[in-house]
Amino acid sequence: MSEMSFEQMLEESFKTIRNGEVVEGTVIDVKPDEIILNIGYKSDGIITRNEYTNETNVDLTTMVSVGDTMEAKVLKVNDGEGQVLLTYKRLAAERGSKRLEEAFNSQEVLTAKVAQVLDGGLSVIIDESRVFIPASLVSDSYEKDLTKYDGQDIEFVITEFNPRKRRIIGDRKQLMLAKKAELQKELFARINIGDVVEGTVKNVTDFGAFIDLGGADGLLHISEMSWGRVENPKKVFKVGEQVTAFIKDINDKKIALSMKFEDQNPWKDAADKYAAGTIIQGVVARMTDFGAFVELAPGVDALLHVSQISREHVEKPSDVLKVGQEIEAKIVDFNEADKKISLSMKVLMNEENTAAEDSEYEEE
Repeated sequence: MSEMSFEQMLEESFKTIRNGEVVEGTVIDVKPDEIILNIGYKSDGIITRNEYTNETNVDLTTMVSVGDTMEAKVLKVNDGEGQVLLTYKRLAAERGSKRLEEAFNSQEVLTAKVAQVLDGGLSVIIDESRVFIPASLVSDSYEKDLTKYDGQDIEFVITEFNPRKRRIIGDRKQLMLAKKAELQKELFARINIGDVVEGTVKNVTDFGAFIDLGGADGLLHISEMSWGRVENPKKVFKVGEQVTAFIKDINDKKIALSMKFEDQNPWKDAADKYAAGTIIQGVVARMTDFGAFVELAPGVDALLHVSQISREHVEKPSDVLKVGQEIEAKIVDFNEADKKISLSMKVLMNEENTAAEDSEYEEE
């Protein structure tokens, strides 16, 4: 029996490894583009940047330190230079794939950072396994621009798992809908007609504004935005603005809101302010063929009939007056029940003329 040489004994002292085997090693050196591991084999293991992460142009010295222990998978026992070529990324992806399969089967809610914003959706990575979330499943409402999600941590569930076709689909929308349904249930359980609520303007249209109340949207119709006249809601409200309103009506899942609080009702003390015989100033708000409507205060309009505009004959109000013009007139009728006020400029002119004639008579 021949004795083994020192080299042979040294060779025997090292473990054997095979391609595809998972090994554990200690980091003995780190360069910007590669990691060197002592894996207890006659040659060191090498993990290149491309086999460590899917990220490009990263400096590995900022991610791994000498002395760290890590597992990797053997790609080649001999890379041609006597070193063992390892992959950390592929091992992590395999384990990540298994993790995602378990999450798919259990419908576990996962959290991951958005790695990339694509034309058709978002890409997130869990343990080096990539999950695609289509744009249609990112939110419960259509979003044209998804860039705001870049780098954000988001929650989702796996709804399709087919690693062979590299098709792993995530869904954030169903989580949002489920949460919204729960919030809606809680909201309708606590609100009542007349309650004062706070919300955020979600959308503004020509006919009103939709207010997010936290679980459901309430409609603030243009006619309920103010005691005064609102011509264009988009000039009054902006998306994201906080508003305070009260619930005017609840019909099934529809909520009607109003900002016409009763303590701000301009007709509350109108009988004192606008009694017949009072001389007032107002602004022409709009005109018709039969007269002009004059705003005395926000929410209080009075009619100046065409026959009461002047002592002279007036064919149309627009021949004499303009919208936005400030006028002085006398209140000749006040109907609180119907909220109607009638004005006259002619009566005021007649009174002024009579007063002038009386003054001239007294001088004579």
